[in-house]
Amino acid sequence: MAVTDSTQKTRFRRWLDKATPSRESVETNRWLRPFAHRVMHSSLWRFTRRSVPRGVALGVVTGVLVPMGQIPASAILALPLRANIPAAAATTFITNPFTTPPLWVAAYWLGSWMLGPGEAVVAQVQVVEQSWSDWLVHQAGPATLAGLVTITGVLALVGYFGTALAWRLWIAHKWKRRAHRHAV
Repeated sequence: MAVTDSTQKTRFRRWLDKATPSRESVETNRWLRPFAHRVMHSSLWRFTRRSVPRGVALGVVTGVLVPMGQIPASAILALPLRANIPAAAATTFITNPFTTPPLWVAAYWLGSWMLGPGEAVVAQVQVVEQSWSDWLVHQAGPATLAGLVTITGVLALVGYFGTALAWRLWIAHKWKRRAHRHAV
């Protein structure tokens, strides 16, 4: 007998309810207790037209620029920025084992272009004379960092305004559907 879609959804929902920590468990956690009232504030968990774009932009920034501990970093930074914590945490997955290598290569190319062609020519000549670690620290490092910061800024702006636009379109669609229902 095949398992139906609704049964799978019900099982997944039950598993998710068990795996998700309850509000009480978060509030009584000894590490979170000193600032649990701030972390559990409803505005950080509610999906609103202002908090979700902030969360998306924050998630992009922490996802690209923070090498480890991206989700905790986005959750901590969401507090003063009043960003949506689930949106920020989910958006950190923009970087993963499949997207990180192309992102870093693009960042190096962009950074090399931004720092000027003279730097790239000097870097190619000096690679022969220097060790790879020197080249990595003195030429590739600054170029990659400049590219990463630029790409992060652009992606954060696109994420913020794209999410705000998507939110606006979704609400407009809901209003149009509601108006159509009442007109009929």
